[in-house]
Amino acid sequence: MSYDFPLRKIIHVDMDAFYASVEQLDRPELRGKPVAVGGGSKRGVVSAASYEARKYGVRSAMSGYIAKQNCPDLIFVKPRFDRYREISLQIRAIFFEYTDLVEPLSLDEAYLDVTTNKKGNPSATLIAKEIRQRIFDELGLTASAGISINKFIAKVASDYNKPNGQKTVNPEEVIQFLEDLEIRKFYGVGKVTAEKMYKLGIFTGKELKERSLEYLQDTFGKSGSYYYQVVRGIHTSEVKPHRIPKSVGAERTFSENLSSEVFMLEKLEQIAVELERRLKKNRLAGKTITLKIKYSDFRLQTRSKTLPYFVSDKNLILDTTKELLYQENLQNSVRLLGISLANLNTEKKKTEPKEDSVSIQLKFDF
Repeated sequence: MSYDFPLRKIIHVDMDAFYASVEQLDRPELRGKPVAVGGGSKRGVVSAASYEARKYGVRSAMSGYIAKQNCPDLIFVKPRFDRYREISLQIRAIFFEYTDLVEPLSLDEAYLDVTTNKKGNPSATLIAKEIRQRIFDELGLTASAGISINKFIAKVASDYNKPNGQKTVNPEEVIQFLEDLEIRKFYGVGKVTAEKMYKLGIFTGKELKERSLEYLQDTFGKSGSYYYQVVRGIHTSEVKPHRIPKSVGAERTFSENLSSEVFMLEKLEQIAVELERRLKKNRLAGKTITLKIKYSDFRLQTRSKTLPYFVSDKNLILDTTKELLYQENLQNSVRLLGISLANLNTEKKKTEPKEDSVSIQLKFDF
């Protein structure tokens, strides 16, 4: 068997319950106990949960109130993002000892391309094992990893043997791995899409693979092409060391629900000020302004408008945001508002990479 595109050796490293693990690292009295980073009030939200808490169904983005109901002994701690960033930079420093091709996705996960690496080690599997061991020895934290021929498969694989484990999907195993994979485990298939696929009789990669490109495009729009490609092991996105942000935003959750647009204007002005600060700090501007509204029943709504020019000034952003706010009536009282700016001045015209047309045989040591 052969592939008609260059194969790479990609590692996806994902820290285990990162925020909660850092808290347990710094506070020994929390070790072995159910810990949630975030707020435990009715308005609070869980940012991260330790594995002890996850046994009780506590998950990130869950209401703190519900989390406490699920786990009465749950211990809430306030997030310390400066500390998380500090440790994240130490972890990245380890990554860079192996390769300069490091693409952070967040504070707690990153892709590494080790096809050619600084250690001269031909085995991506052994490199991943060594990196995980160093993170544990030097920082006292555990990490999981996925290793394969592209970013998509590596990311899916990193979730397989969590926590503190790793999985390698060798080139000759890719197709079978994807055919056997439950559809909800495909990166890019969210809860809503998974439910839609279930109704269409698509439960595994094999059943997804049986659907034609035209069918998937008609059913899922642009995402259809993505599903058609990845289920065949095709994902040519390179590891990009310097990720350019696609959007910048700011949002705020309120201690009391807001029931009228009049009460929201002051809050939106504060959010616009913060957004302007972030934009100017990074020398960014954008054309597409999006207003995010989360209602008291947790329904989420977004309203967007694209301007013919780039903006970063808070007053210009606020003018459009007000227009979006009054675009239609509110559906309920509001617990969260956010403003984001996309279609940034950093985006360049995308060109399809020219792939090597020579078939590369699967003599690839992982």
